[in-house]
Amino acid sequence: MGLLFYILVYPFLWFVSILPFPIIYFISDVICFFIYDVFGYRKKTVRENLRITLPHLTEKEILQIERKFYHHLCDLFLEMAKTMSISKAEIEKRYSYSNLEVYLDLEKQDKSIALMCAHYASYEWAVSLNYKASFHGYGIYKKIQNKYFDNLVKKIRSKFKANLVTTKEIIPTISSNNRAKKLSLYGFASDQSPKVGSAFHWANFMGIYVPVHTGAEMLSKKYNMNVVFLRTKKIKRGYYEASFEILSEDAASVPNYEITDRFLKLVEQQINENPEYYLWTHKRWKHRKAAPIQTN
Repeated sequence: MGLLFYILVYPFLWFVSILPFPIIYFISDVICFFIYDVFGYRKKTVRENLRITLPHLTEKEILQIERKFYHHLCDLFLEMAKTMSISKAEIEKRYSYSNLEVYLDLEKQDKSIALMCAHYASYEWAVSLNYKASFHGYGIYKKIQNKYFDNLVKKIRSKFKANLVTTKEIIPTISSNNRAKKLSLYGFASDQSPKVGSAFHWANFMGIYVPVHTGAEMLSKKYNMNVVFLRTKKIKRGYYEASFEILSEDAASVPNYEITDRFLKLVEQQINENPEYYLWTHKRWKHRKAAPIQTN
């Protein structure tokens, strides 16, 4: 069944990848009509997420953001397909860096780097950083159940000199690279919800007390890595600009969870500026509880 689905879908993805962007975005608009207006894909989850995280907005404003989000989601999906054949020159034109020197200066310290980012704007095209970096690049991801699509994603990332490692593989990978003194760049999308039973830390994210991922911080402390935040801004349709903000150059000296909490605050800033570009389809706030009462 997995192979059959791949055989049916792959030709469409390949066809999209060779199309010019204006046609891609026309197709995106058509898909959005069906996804949002006809089928209502995860509309209940998206609307609930928007309501609980942006309670100051009116219902009309919530619905406006919701519709904009679905347009962006469809664009994002087709941009991912376009990555199959996009040229180096094209992606560098469409995904640029405003302060690349901040990252390059970190490489000069001869320490591996943990890059923390969110599922915001074009998190997929952030892989183009490997064109600029001299360190070995690794992206941490959740393995796709369909092995054919999983292999396809790995093949696409290899174009950008990026290696994909699963969440189960990341610790032995970092450990092995550290022993071999192999300077590396590790990309962590740390804004999604971990399993409650494996969560070490709860924090306020968009005003809601939830379990959060702390792997990037803990591994940075253990293996003496610099930590940097990648902020991505959508300039216009199909164009993005990324910037770097250092979270720590001495992670071991920072109190536990402070780096993670600061990361979440920066993600909140992004969301509040333009909420339509966040990935609202995930049940990020499904595990929530009342925040503990602070005592002096």
